[in-house]
Amino acid sequence: MSHAKRGFAADLRIRLAQNTALLTVIAVFVLFYGFYNANHPRGFTTAVYIQNANEVFALAMVAMAQTLPVLLGGLDLSVGAIMTLVNCLASLVLNGSPVQIALGVLLCMATGAACGLVNGCVVVYGRIQPIIATLATGAVFLGLALFLRPSPGGDVDGDLSWAATNDLFEIAATYGFADDGEAAWFQPIANVPVPLVLLVVVALFVWLPFARSVTGRTVYAIGSGEGAAYMSGLPIDRARLAAFTLGGFFAGLGGLYLALQTSSGNADIPQAGAYTLNSIAAVVIGGTSLLGGVGSAIGSIFGALVLRTISFNFRIFEIDPLLQPLFEGVVLLAAVSLGAIRVLRVKNTLDLFR
Repeated sequence: MSHAKRGFAADLRIRLAQNTALLTVIAVFVLFYGFYNANHPRGFTTAVYIQNANEVFALAMVAMAQTLPVLLGGLDLSVGAIMTLVNCLASLVLNGSPVQIALGVLLCMATGAACGLVNGCVVVYGRIQPIIATLATGAVFLGLALFLRPSPGGDVDGDLSWAATNDLFEIAATYGFADDGEAAWFQPIANVPVPLVLLVVVALFVWLPFARSVTGRTVYAIGSGEGAAYMSGLPIDRARLAAFTLGGFFAGLGGLYLALQTSSGNADIPQAGAYTLNSIAAVVIGGTSLLGGVGSAIGSIFGALVLRTISFNFRIFEIDPLLQPLFEGVVLLAAVSLGAIRVLRVKNTLDLFR
């Protein structure tokens, strides 16, 4: 074997080893989702894909939001509250003229980012542990959500809601591009669910550029060893602020989409708590280490897909709703246990940081 081929093989082995967790969660998702569709009366159809994509998107966004503080070595207990606050705000501003709707969308995204920035400021300048800081700010955000929406309701633009929660063809039909929707070049992608397209867009054009930036690499460095990152002269405070701000932005996108999906806003405190807990589960299942410094929001997306696919299978096999948390807990425990194997096998704890 030539030197070049040996180098390529070694590089491939390293990359596979570094992405084992991601490849594993993808394989688990494909297995579970294939099993679900094989047993669904209308499995492997566009209608099922659209329904499933709608149910996954908000959790995937909240899971991406949770990934950033976990990479820093902490937890954000306010992601569900930020999602809920933006959901209630969206139910008030996503109507009117196209310009008003566009401004409403921007306001919702800015609100999510602002909530994340508040979290970052409390953590960085208040020097409070993230789990404590976000527990407090989350209560504030839920209070604001209740102020905006004392009871469920709202008025979301019907055309936008319909187009955002269906396939690409419905966007063309809804906004008068039906001729383009029937064009030959458009047909291969006409049945792709819009939530799936939005998820790919967020991952490719928001997460990946951030992860590859100096600030994103600093986030990983902080989680791996904050002391070493500080001694290296990395902008630690700026990275923390950016991570929490981006996390709030992702959570806000989840709340915005939830308003489009339900055409209403609801300051549901139990729902906010459930999304927060499920976001942590999705992050762990996706291969992000709770010790920080290892993982990716892409893995968290697939972790969210796995969680939702488990609930899809519950519906198919009519599992008692009272038993569903038991099964979900077993899955989460298994994921956490697998993630802890590396910790349990080391003899010297310094090996965890090598």
